[in-house]
Amino acid sequence: MDPNDWQLLQAVALGSLVAWASGLRLYLVIFALGLAARLGYLTLPEGLAVLSHAYVIAAAGFLLAIEFLADKVPGIDSAWDAFHTFIRIPAGALLAAGAAGHDLTALTVAAGLLGGTITAGTHFAKAGGRAALNTSPEPISNWVASFTEDAMVLGGIWVALNYPAIFLGALVVFMAFAIWFVIAFARFVRSRLARATSGAAIPPTPRPSARGEGDL
Repeated sequence: MDPNDWQLLQAVALGSLVAWASGLRLYLVIFALGLAARLGYLTLPEGLAVLSHAYVIAAAGFLLAIEFLADKVPGIDSAWDAFHTFIRIPAGALLAAGAAGHDLTALTVAAGLLGGTITAGTHFAKAGGRAALNTSPEPISNWVASFTEDAMVLGGIWVALNYPAIFLGALVVFMAFAIWFVIAFARFVRSRLARATSGAAIPPTPRPSARGEGDL
């Protein structure tokens, strides 16, 4: 492969990686990439070079520790996801734009828009899945899901940096599944709400009197 084509492929994979991973583990991807760059294992593009700053790594590490614990507790994980709807999506868009360059150009704007879309799809799929798991009283399924997401992000980082084409192919499959899941979950929630609303609208059937007509 031509070196220029390889660099372009790596840039696209990196931008897609930070967008996708932000929807699952925003602080983990920032911490992992920043620490790897600071230790010399990775060269980040200029637009993401700030991730290797000690302050950014320390802040991401602190928030990562909180998220690691909060994400393992049923109920709290869904509240955490709901709150981070307003953080993950814009952060994913900014990181994707940063992977495309450090100046405001048509390319960085397009990367930000696409990155925000990928982050949103990933985030809502994750949040919907956790909400479904929280209908079960046992915490084991939440722990399994949480550790699986941790492993997916770490594995995704390694694959994206070493085999960008494979990562992009897997991302297409993941996003197709995420879109299907979000639509299916939205229909399920809507049907449950409609059923609950219709059930509440039906007046209760009066109970028959304990006394017969002959007792009147």
